[in-house]
Amino acid sequence: MRYTPHTEEERRAMLNAIGVERIEDLFADIPAHVRFPRLNLPEGMSELEAQRFFAALAAENATVETHPCFLGAGAYYHFTPALLNHLLFRGEFYTAYTPYQPEISQGTLQVIFEFQTLVCQLTGMEVANASMYDGSTALAEAALMAVRLTRSRRTRLLISEAIHPEYREVVRTYTRGMDLELVPVPFDRRTGTTDLSAVRAALDENTAGLLVQYPNFFGQIEPLGELGHAIHEAGGYFVVAADPVSLGLLKPPGDFGADIVTAEGQSLGIPLMYGGPYVGLFATRMKHVRQMPGRIAGQTVDTEGRRGFVLTLQAREQHIRREKATSNICTNEALIATAVTIYLSAVGKAGLQQVARLCYHKAHYLAQQLTALDGFELAFEGPFVREFAVRTPVPPAELNRYLWEEHGIIGGYDLGRAYPDLKNHWLLTATEMNARADIDRLVTAVADYVR
Repeated sequence: MRYTPHTEEERRAMLNAIGVERIEDLFADIPAHVRFPRLNLPEGMSELEAQRFFAALAAENATVETHPCFLGAGAYYHFTPALLNHLLFRGEFYTAYTPYQPEISQGTLQVIFEFQTLVCQLTGMEVANASMYDGSTALAEAALMAVRLTRSRRTRLLISEAIHPEYREVVRTYTRGMDLELVPVPFDRRTGTTDLSAVRAALDENTAGLLVQYPNFFGQIEPLGELGHAIHEAGGYFVVAADPVSLGLLKPPGDFGADIVTAEGQSLGIPLMYGGPYVGLFATRMKHVRQMPGRIAGQTVDTEGRRGFVLTLQAREQHIRREKATSNICTNEALIATAVTIYLSAVGKAGLQQVARLCYHKAHYLAQQLTALDGFELAFEGPFVREFAVRTPVPPAELNRYLWEEHGIIGGYDLGRAYPDLKNHWLLTATEMNARADIDRLVTAVADYVR
């Protein structure tokens, strides 16, 4: 990184060019009494004092490292290998912004290329992009892409109510004012999965796409084969928001004929970090690549035949006329994408499968122990991986408050917050980070409360 400060001679030349004597003259329009306000700041500290001060301040936070956590609902506590931060915080990655100049950005471009390759392998798709904000906006971009693939001749989108409620809100925000009809599709109260009969009833010649989540917000595994067949028969596009960790065990959406697959990459080595920054994954079929938002890093050769990388198919507002752009995605998420790339490269295929298996077994052990208590039962039939819903004899909000105040345990998600019909339903998550002792501690505490 080059940093060349201005010399005094250069500063004087610039001031002369704009006709002022001093830099301070540039602020003459600001009243003198507010130019340098008195700041109520504490006395300065030495470096050692500052470190101790902020360490004490940080110790006041409650974190998943110090408190057992069973809350998921879209953001998950997973193990981050030590080498991830060691590599991620190298200056070449940490200070890089966006690789517009390929001649000096080959390393960053190659990482993006490898990230795209891993996303394709994970989702079973043919081509992936980079630089999506997060899972919710990736799904919203996929919805708009489904409409574009019909050349905007179709304007209805079916969206499952078993998708994360905040994802659905983001899709609504993106589509508002665009003359698109967003049609909610209910979920089956027995299985917790998208109601296939309701999908078929809602389909018509104006339906551009069907949006589902896999596993869905309740942790239930959607019947992608049947859902995909239904939307394809109607001439629409199948959009799946997948969980990347669960794909370590489940057949990828691409194998079910999905046209667009999105995901939230947070669970792949990214700490919870108060909700972000995260990174969205986005993949599709090669035949649809020109309607894919964001940008793509491509592989090529230079004039001497050496392997090289460039940005290609950048159909964003910054690069082409606004009316022809596929999106206005602009914030660079390459650092988080780099973290995902390091994580997947470190754990490998077998490692990701092991993480998914641990989640599966721990979640099922938790479910088994909880449903052995009086008044607790699984809310839905069918398989799940790391997340599940239970009916509770008392409000989940009461359980969560008791667990935290009396035991220092972070409980699950109260489904009644987003689904009034699911009052007294509790969404719980278990990952590889939940020790058996922590699970037993949760169950014992719940048993004591409801006894």
